[in-house]
Amino acid sequence: MRSTWRTLQGVNIRDIALVCLADALVGASFGAISVAAGLPLWLPVVMSLVVFAGSSQFIFVGILAAGGNPVAAVASALLANIRLVPLGFSIGEVFRNVSPVKRVLGTHLITDEAVAFSVAERDEGSRRTAFWLCGIGLFVTWNIGVVVGTLGGGAITDTAALGLDAAFPAILLGLIMPALRDRATRNAALVGACIALVASMFLPRGLPVLLALLAVVPVMLSNAPAAQKESA
Repeated sequence: MRSTWRTLQGVNIRDIALVCLADALVGASFGAISVAAGLPLWLPVVMSLVVFAGSSQFIFVGILAAGGNPVAAVASALLANIRLVPLGFSIGEVFRNVSPVKRVLGTHLITDEAVAFSVAERDEGSRRTAFWLCGIGLFVTWNIGVVVGTLGGGAITDTAALGLDAAFPAILLGLIMPALRDRATRNAALVGACIALVASMFLPRGLPVLLALLAVVPVMLSNAPAAQKESA
């Protein structure tokens, strides 16, 4: 019990709570927009429970609201969510020595925010705690927000007016700042950001983030000789 409490003390609980609160407002916006688009009340609720991917859900509803084909809506939403695959690899230690059921539940909770809070921690125990705490918190608050939004109608339809569109990127940037002290990591991040920025002008959402991973290749190649010397 004491070790669990010490691990919780090392996690940034306050910031996780703030992100969960903001996520609830975005969820309420999604629920209101879905109902305003003519979708049945149950659809955004079920979608949030089963899919749990905010950007993909907004894309799906947006395409349907514009009169698009449901197949195209699903394909576009899946494409936007491809970025979660490399994010899952980056926190592989979180799922080490866990049951298959817990691993499946954990993969369902992978989000940009949960991964960012996890990798920002220094030790494995804190990273695991941060991921589960943020992942479960976001899942609960997002779904509560969606239910409130579907029932409350159009009270919150524009989260940009609340500044949430800028808040999430700012929070993620703050979480990765300590890692940018390393010169190689900083250079890779800058190159990756440039690749994603240029690619976003031509490619659909989801692919620019994957292309940005190409910036990691030079860093891996440059670190390979050093790793071989240490092993020798």
